Amino acid sequence: MLKKKKPFVIAIDGPAGSGKGTVSQKLSAKLNYHYLDSGSIYRVIAYAAQKENIEPGSINSLVDLVANSNIKFTAKNIWLNGDRVSDEIRTELISKFASEIAIHDKLRTAILDYQRSFCKLPGLVAEGRDMTSIVFPDADLKIYLNASVHERANRRYKQLISKGNDVNLSDLTREIVKRDSRDKDREVSPLVIVKEAWVLETDDLSENQTVDKILGLFKGI
Repeated sequence: MLKKKKPFVIAIDGPAGSGKGTVSQKLSAKLNYHYLDSGSIYRVIAYAAQKENIEPGSINSLVDLVANSNIKFTAKNIWLNGDRVSDEIRTELISKFASEIAIHDKLRTAILDYQRSFCKLPGLVAEGRDMTSIVFPDADLKIYLNASVHERANRRYKQLISKGNDVNLSDLTREIVKRDSRDKDREVSPLVIVKEAWVLETDDLSENQTVDKILGLFKGI
């Protein structure tokens, strides 16, 4: 009997602003793999919760909201109940809200099957905070992208300014430090460096250089 072929999974974790989003998108395009941006799932939930005036601590309401929402990802857009929300979920306010609701175990469990549904042939590039540890613990290649707080704040500042947002670099730096603390210190699915992960420091690397380094690791397997 022929052994059923399994999708090849590249799981990428890292703190906010480490470049994992753009790097993962470019990597998935080069490999023609599926792509999971797990952070955007929490952003969509945060956006939906704000519209419904649901507080970050209202766990049961958030879980019910997920059950009754239709979240869809296409090649270039993100949809919530038929409405395109790709730009609306990229504000700092939504980022903060998403980080606050991501601490809830019941909510993380509620979207676990949805996250894993992205794993299809020929393969998947999945990025987030707990891709290597919880969502895809058996991933074929595990990467942890890192960068200094200063570098990550600068990247986020440039990104937001380019989209016409009025932001302050000092405020962004403080928020990134807070998000790091929430991500690393939470009891449920904290951001960790698993022992199998390749750690890449990206302060002095361009996005394309980072992609090339991961492709080198991929080809070496």
